[in-house]
Amino acid sequence: MIKQEVASVLAELSEKLQGSLFTDTVMRTLYATDASAYREMPLGVAIPETQADIQTLILFADTHQIPLIPRTAGTSLAGQVVGAGLVVDVSKFFDRILEVNKEESYVWVEPGVVRDVLNVELKKHGLFFGPETSTANRAMMGGMLGNNSCGSNSVVYGSTRDHVLAVEGYLSDGTFVTFDAEDPFETVKQLKEGSRLHTIYTQTLAALSNPTNQQNIQSEFPKPSIKRRNTGYAVDMLLNSNAFIADKPAFNFCNLLAGSEGTLCFATRIKLHVDPLPPAHLGLVCAHFNSIDEALRANLIALKFNPSASELMDHYILECTKANAEQSQNRFFVEGDPGAILVVELRADDAESLAKQAQQVEQAMRAADLGYHFPYVTGGDVKKVWDLRKAGLGLLSNLPGDEKAVAVIEDTAVDVNDLPAFIAEFNEILTANNLYCVHYAHAGSGELHLRPIINLKTEEGHKQFRHIAEEIARLVKKYQGSLSGEHGDGRLRGEFIPWMVGEANYQLMRELKSWWDPKGIFNPNKIVDTPPMDTFLRYEAGQQTPEFTTAFRYKDQDVLQHAEQCNGSGDCRKTPVSGGTMCPSFMATRNEKETTRARANILREFLTHSSQPNRFNHQEIKEVMDLCLACKGCKAECPSNVDVAKLKMEFLYQYQKENGTPLRSWLVGHFATISSLASYVPSLYNAVMGTPFLRRISNRLVGFHPDRTMPLLAKQTLWSWLKGRKSIDSNKAVYLFVDEFTNYNDAEVGRKAVLLLEALGYEVRTMAHPISGRSFLSKGMLDEARKLAQANVELWSALVTADIPLVGIEPSAILTFRDEYPDLVSDAWLEKANNLSKNVLLLEEFIAREADAKRIDKTLFKGDKRLLKLHGHCQQKSMSSLVAAKKALSLPANFEVQLIPSGCCGMAGSFGYEKEHYDLSMQIGELVLFPTVRAQGPEVEIVASGTSCRHQIHDGTQRHAKHTAEILFEALA
Repeated sequence: MIKQEVASVLAELSEKLQGSLFTDTVMRTLYATDASAYREMPLGVAIPETQADIQTLILFADTHQIPLIPRTAGTSLAGQVVGAGLVVDVSKFFDRILEVNKEESYVWVEPGVVRDVLNVELKKHGLFFGPETSTANRAMMGGMLGNNSCGSNSVVYGSTRDHVLAVEGYLSDGTFVTFDAEDPFETVKQLKEGSRLHTIYTQTLAALSNPTNQQNIQSEFPKPSIKRRNTGYAVDMLLNSNAFIADKPAFNFCNLLAGSEGTLCFATRIKLHVDPLPPAHLGLVCAHFNSIDEALRANLIALKFNPSASELMDHYILECTKANAEQSQNRFFVEGDPGAILVVELRADDAESLAKQAQQVEQAMRAADLGYHFPYVTGGDVKKVWDLRKAGLGLLSNLPGDEKAVAVIEDTAVDVNDLPAFIAEFNEILTANNLYCVHYAHAGSGELHLRPIINLKTEEGHKQFRHIAEEIARLVKKYQGSLSGEHGDGRLRGEFIPWMVGEANYQLMRELKSWWDPKGIFNPNKIVDTPPMDTFLRYEAGQQTPEFTTAFRYKDQDVLQHAEQCNGSGDCRKTPVSGGTMCPSFMATRNEKETTRARANILREFLTHSSQPNRFNHQEIKEVMDLCLACKGCKAECPSNVDVAKLKMEFLYQYQKENGTPLRSWLVGHFATISSLASYVPSLYNAVMGTPFLRRISNRLVGFHPDRTMPLLAKQTLWSWLKGRKSIDSNKAVYLFVDEFTNYNDAEVGRKAVLLLEALGYEVRTMAHPISGRSFLSKGMLDEARKLAQANVELWSALVTADIPLVGIEPSAILTFRDEYPDLVSDAWLEKANNLSKNVLLLEEFIAREADAKRIDKTLFKGDKRLLKLHGHCQQKSMSSLVAAKKALSLPANFEVQLIPSGCCGMAGSFGYEKEHYDLSMQIGELVLFPTVRAQGPEVEIVASGTSCRHQIHDGTQRHAKHTAEILFEALA
């Protein structure tokens, strides 16, 4: 509870802002963590919309001495954006690219611009912003400035600091400032004595002109050869300027602000140097080694060939990728189980030169007896390799149970020539402490992200957290390295800065903070004067995990541990430009509350700290879960494999035990029963739902949006058509799962699927069976869903084999066999459910499989030329892939199939019908799908396998989309 007096002044502040100020428990909880091990409840969360809002916030903070914590994507690993003040999230409204100047190679951006989005725009001008973090598809320029971010290609492009030309923003007294290259001794003459700026300049110049300070800085800071360096404030970079040393670069306070973590100045605009696009031809030598030491020694050889990146993945990371749905497909280049892989990126102006360079790298390593397998990867496969490497951070959270790979010593950097010896000593220290570590990342720059496996819920784990940090800090100092290469000091490493640079330099840093921010308004207790690094941790020592009785099973863990797999890395904050499905509600709203991360965080918080007998019984969880579309994008795309759709179903189930099932949810859940009754009078039902006036009344009565059209009933159900009908006799056969949606609404699609399979030579076998239960699952009615799942498993297990699989038409229905059923059925049915799931296929998967096996005659299709635009169903993309659909649709010789780069369509079952969700549903459709469909001429066919997707496309664009079965049936000769 916020104290009354503070609540009162915050209410006054809220009235002055054009943006928003939140002080409720939900928002404060969601902003209490980042991607680090830390947790601290803020006073509130401000979402400013204008520069005037930011200045108002600063003046308020200055008056009331309430800290401001600047935040963009919240992916920091050292607790930089965790604190007790007001979190100021600029990610939503400060996202403009203000100017691109190709002639002078610069760009002006606001701090909420995403790095990858920036490069999409720059590419139009033949330009490129170099530093590329593993979080580049959601990392924002404000955070990259604050952390002085680098990335995999820092061997060529250096750090963010190397690209910052100017910064505009505010000092902690509200003074608007612009910093760029200058002669500081001339600038200070123009400043008003006694002003904050005058103090900053005079004190900084005096301190850095002091010979003793100069000597301390030059002797105690990390080696100049270490380019990735974030040890405290970068006074060494200011000293290394022409203001103090002849023939050095121009003095620029931006060198200090880069890496200052928002503790000195609140940046609102950033001017960045940009480079020409790199050579177009790119290739990777993915060298395999038996050990990490071999890989690190080979790295020194690789650097002689001037690679644009040299990145390491150890066997722990590679093992994690096997269990991740998305990343397992990116392992195509991995041979066996190597101890480590070094990915060496090479660029050239032509393919021949590139291949020759790759061959030389391999020959040099083999000559040194290093490495045993050297796959050379080019073209579209390059992205798959880098996606595998970048997923490392999130994949580390996949460890079941409470032991996790902890960010504590994960950012050390040394001279690259010292790296093999440093890592050897590093691992000796871990072994002595009975710990082991994951090794990955930037070998080419002398930095590996090293994460020991620690259980922070135990007292022993807390002791290990501190002890290993101290041991490694001493080791880094021995090699005159940097304790932080790119992740920043925050509250994790601030305590050790005196060790790293000496007490005198540390006191200089404390003084510098006081010159810039005397009241400690900007992000206090980061870098200097930090609390002990083992305080304010997300998990408490001795914390007990409660026992839960759940509807779903969670492999090797419980429901809370599954939520805890989210480490906050923010992969769910992707934009539509980045591609992918996760997370559609965030893509549309740009609100942290609508991220997958937020949903995992709110569950973790209340399942851990609730005093309720039923820990799920909290309105706060319901509020954050509300806009989850249960699209399943997170199950495939979250590197931590957090299945929030499953967690939402579980939450609804548990919550409704205490609060009952709402009428609308009951109606949706019993869709099949209601449709069955209505199917006796389809003309009457269709007359009501097909008449706008009557439909709007009906929609309002059940809680659907009046503007949403409703799916009409087929004049004849699919089951009715199939009754008494005999399929062809063939030695090739399938069982058809007649899902409830196809049966009642899309019977024509079902008929064409049957006729298509028969035309291709397959006997289509059918038998009465239970419905899929998808509508029950979506509304948390899991007892009803379980009964159906067990009945289906019992029936089909006795019939279905690899040779005669169970094939389905509607992705959301048939994929329950592979997704929810094995986690939902009782133990008695588990083995059967798992075995059955292996032989259940989407229609597209079956056709693609049979085509690959040469069991489908392509000459059965006409030779007409057609262009198809394919939108993938979310669960199809999550549990299968669009490769099979594209392959099936490409069977007709002259069909060209192009994927629409859309995520979720926005309908997601009943979500898009519901009155409170309709607008968001359409907003999601407008991100990519609707504009793409509208841009197509009438001759282009729109293809979508999901019934909800087709309905959404119709409502959003007035275009009729077809199922794959319809397209292929119509293409038969």
